[in-house]
Amino acid sequence: MNTIYKSCVWLLLAGSLFTSCKKFLVQTSQDEIIPTTTDDLTQLLNAEGYPYNIVVDNYTDLLTDDVQCSGLAVGLSATLLPTYTSYLNNGAPLFTFNPAMFDSTGTAANVISLPGTDSWKIYYGKIKGCNVVLDYLDKVSGNEQQKNALRGQALFLRAFYYLKLVTLYGQPYSGAGIDAATSPGVPLILSSEVSDSKPVRNTLAQVYGQVEKDLLAAADLLKNNFTPPNTFRVGHIAAYALLSRLYLYMGRDEDMDNVIKYATSTLNEKPGLTALTTFLLTYKSYDASGIYDFTKSPEVVWEFGANSTTSVIFFPAVNNPGSVMPPYSVSPDLAGLYEQGNGTDTTYVGDLRYMMYYARTNNVIWPVRGYKLSPNKTSYDAKGMRIAEVYLNRAEALARRYKKNGNTADLAQALSDLNTLRANRFDTRFKAYTPVNITDADALFNFCKAERRRELSFEENFRWVDIKRWGMTVTHHYIDANGVAADYTLPAGGNLYALPIPYTAINRNDQLTQNPR
Repeated sequence: MNTIYKSCVWLLLAGSLFTSCKKFLVQTSQDEIIPTTTDDLTQLLNAEGYPYNIVVDNYTDLLTDDVQCSGLAVGLSATLLPTYTSYLNNGAPLFTFNPAMFDSTGTAANVISLPGTDSWKIYYGKIKGCNVVLDYLDKVSGNEQQKNALRGQALFLRAFYYLKLVTLYGQPYSGAGIDAATSPGVPLILSSEVSDSKPVRNTLAQVYGQVEKDLLAAADLLKNNFTPPNTFRVGHIAAYALLSRLYLYMGRDEDMDNVIKYATSTLNEKPGLTALTTFLLTYKSYDASGIYDFTKSPEVVWEFGANSTTSVIFFPAVNNPGSVMPPYSVSPDLAGLYEQGNGTDTTYVGDLRYMMYYARTNNVIWPVRGYKLSPNKTSYDAKGMRIAEVYLNRAEALARRYKKNGNTADLAQALSDLNTLRANRFDTRFKAYTPVNITDADALFNFCKAERRRELSFEENFRWVDIKRWGMTVTHHYIDANGVAADYTLPAGGNLYALPIPYTAINRNDQLTQNPR
């Protein structure tokens, strides 16, 4: 069996469907299957490289302080209601920081068999799809612009997945006591060729370095060769935005200049934000299209993924049954961050995110299943990249730099970024937005962190990564199915900042070293 055939087989074994791979490749002999044109590779990348029709990583919200546990709701007869038992039990290993959360099936702690929780398998399967495209680009027919457009997209996507993996299974890049040059990240697999050797974990520095290399190359290739036809494809603006995220996550003082550089490059070309007032219909009645509806939200840079309102693993569907408290809901700590109207003034609702980003029934605020994404769409707009994040990335980097050097220009720009975002989030129908004006460096940085939490809750692992890079402690109050309560704490800098590698990956590759527990 030759190398070309092996490459496709590797892809299939990584979790892709045989039919989806075969559809885009031509069989030329019994042991050779190859793509022949850039059109073939485009279809392959769209199917195997882009992250569509998948739900992944929603479980990380249960690790954060954005979620509280209420146990099983008590009915009118003062008895525990078993309606939500499966949701409570599914989330328990994560919410209680059980180090065996991703161990083998059959254990009480296992969640890895639930849809969307094996991030390792999902992302490496997508990386394989990107590598197949990159390996075959020079072997197919098509002009250079077409090939460079594909190369740029594949490099962006590979970088995106590796950044996801390393922020899940690695310690924070510049965390206290962490040496990025020696701390383990994840294995870097940069070719679709099959090897007899089993990949070992590269260091944090190597993984972040590869992500940076891929994104810089992708930004140049995409800018010069590809204009995305819609928000379901990535272009150079998405690459700039992801670079700003990458450098923010690296987190060193010297990285802040690059955060600002690439956030500015993004905003110079796409500065628009979505005014939430445009979704208001009447007092506390609004269009639930969602912030990721590209037809109504100009701030969408890229969108992907299956709509998670169809995934009811940890969070029940709203109004099902709707008369009792779900086991996991938005924490009072998060809800209390939003400025709300006084409840009687029908001309001012306050921070519209409190009303529009979360669904609620009977005064219960439901996480994830709110209206950042429309509950009416099932195939898209569940995840993505938005301009709001870019403003927040730059504001935080500017606040960090202001704290270090006292440059008032950095202060002014950070406040401008924060106020630009907030002016599009508050009810301004009859009352003008009042800008924040903070001059104390520590207060400004803390405000940036709170604003980031208000805006990006329940999206893209943001809170989980922020907890890690800011060195935070999280304590959860868990109530089990019998009503027994206990507290569980994730200490700052704890071992579980790097999540356990799933047992499925360890079983396939005995060269992988498990994270300390």
